[in-house]
Amino acid sequence: METLPDMIAALLLSLLAQSSSDAVDASGFRFPTTRPQTIQRQAEAPRTIGIRPAPAEQDRLVTCLDQANSDPSGAALTANGWILEASGSERASAGQCLGMAYSRQAKWQAAEDAFLAARTDTPADNPTGRARLAAMAGNSALADARYENALADLDMAAFDAANAKEVQLGGEIEIDRARALVALGRGGEGGAALEKARRDAPRDSDAWLLSATLARRDGDLTTAQSYISTAAGLAPTDPQIGLEAGVIAALSGKDDAARKSFQSVVLLSPGTPEAGTAKTYLAQLGPAPTDTPADTEADAATKDSTR
Repeated sequence: METLPDMIAALLLSLLAQSSSDAVDASGFRFPTTRPQTIQRQAEAPRTIGIRPAPAEQDRLVTCLDQANSDPSGAALTANGWILEASGSERASAGQCLGMAYSRQAKWQAAEDAFLAARTDTPADNPTGRARLAAMAGNSALADARYENALADLDMAAFDAANAKEVQLGGEIEIDRARALVALGRGGEGGAALEKARRDAPRDSDAWLLSATLARRDGDLTTAQSYISTAAGLAPTDPQIGLEAGVIAALSGKDDAARKSFQSVVLLSPGTPEAGTAKTYLAQLGPAPTDTPADTEADAATKDSTR
């Protein structure tokens, strides 16, 4: 008779066989996919630090980025016109807005090219700005499943971040390098990148989530549980974390904990792909066992004997 961990393992293998092995993990979690929030966060950097445009240029950039969020097609026209009239480092700001406009339209190759051109237009004495733009280019290539290109872009970003002594930014870039490396079948190097990410960006839940996924894939469920617990503490409502936590619990034979994790995903993230996968796992696990009459009578007898 199959045990619950065996049943879950069989289901994982079945789902994996139905999906692209280099893109979708058996748990339904897309390990190497882009993180849209990364592109957005890097695009927001000029509002704070990093790109260092002049005040008038910054106002124009902020306006253009706002337009990219609300009207990406119009923002692409705006940015292209700006590039034609701009000179020097101002072209970097225009190019960044163009890349963001293309990313909002899922035109990933065009977005990558725009971000890389903007990096080239950014002065060498601003390695932070160059790192952010290269990271956005890498994430665009990741979204397009062009992993070799992504890794090349992210290697540039890591180099720039190191020159800028931007430890947190460097850690975030290592997370995305890990995505590219794992997608390329270089899991050992991906694990090394995640080790750096956990050290340099310890508050980024993705560093711990991806570490848990990689450890679970390698069969190290104890380490996977430790990593996913940290991830859950940092982002308790993230459905990908809840799904991974449930898979790890199920494979560890902790079916009650697995049910709770899967049920939390369904409750907190209805309508998401993660919720759909969680429902599949819940159906496979079946309802929580209840006491049989014989068990109830045995429990009562035990209680009577102790009185």
